[in-house]
Amino acid sequence: MNQLDKAARSKILTLLSEGMSIRAVSRVTGAGKNTILRLVVDAGHACAAYQDRVLRNLNCTRVQVDEIWSFVRVKGGNVAKAKVATHDAGDCWTWVALDADTKLMASFYVGDRTYASAREFIGDLAERLAGRIQLTSDGHRAYLVAVEQAFGSDIDYARLIKLYGQDGGKSPERRYSPPICIGAEKHPTIGNPDPDHISTSYVERQNLTMRMNMRRFTRLTNGFSKKIENHACAVALHAMFYNFVRVHQTIKTTPAKAAGVTTRVWRMEDVVDMIEAWEARQARQIRLAA
Repeated sequence: MNQLDKAARSKILTLLSEGMSIRAVSRVTGAGKNTILRLVVDAGHACAAYQDRVLRNLNCTRVQVDEIWSFVRVKGGNVAKAKVATHDAGDCWTWVALDADTKLMASFYVGDRTYASAREFIGDLAERLAGRIQLTSDGHRAYLVAVEQAFGSDIDYARLIKLYGQDGGKSPERRYSPPICIGAEKHPTIGNPDPDHISTSYVERQNLTMRMNMRRFTRLTNGFSKKIENHACAVALHAMFYNFVRVHQTIKTTPAKAAGVTTRVWRMEDVVDMIEAWEARQARQIRLAA
């Protein structure tokens, strides 16, 4: 089977990571849509495996968590009447934990918005940390039990509950605008969190970055994911690009370098080298199992 060379792979992954759709990347590069999709899946699995291995023993002190909505194939409310609704169709949530100091995406999880997903996500975050942290979440109740089970009393945890006003629904264009935030309440929940650092601003800004840099998250378009695996792989690729390649404008380096996970700023060619090494290991395992 013919395989794209390193330069072509790097270009395709860069364009995808900067927010271009698969069809647009196909038109620009000449690569077939299915070829690009296979590359996204391979890259996603490799990036997930690499970050799972290296994002350990993190010296974070202030972490913010949040969830961002998207969907696979059809929105949750339309699954019952959809002509083609696979088992993974419906609403999909990406849970993100962000280090407020280095802006590192320390953990991410793709699932639903239930307590089970909160438990998996918070449990994964707890395993990656080197010491006690201050954690801030929104008012989603699933965090309450998940944080207590994962950390016990060894954490300073607070919830930031935002208050929204009534928009009245007087004009049709308000349908796609968020409600007006009129304030926020800080609720210390476990330990002794510093009131000055009870915030979710950084992780909410990361939500915007995800919507801007992944076409699958753009609202009111047809670029949404058709398979949950492809969606999760796109998130893993985004996290790799964000953590290791993209220089953050505030800290003037990559989050991974600022957090001490790596000693250098990666290029996309370095990511491709990592992907190809992962593919070689997978091929060896298949040959040994045959």
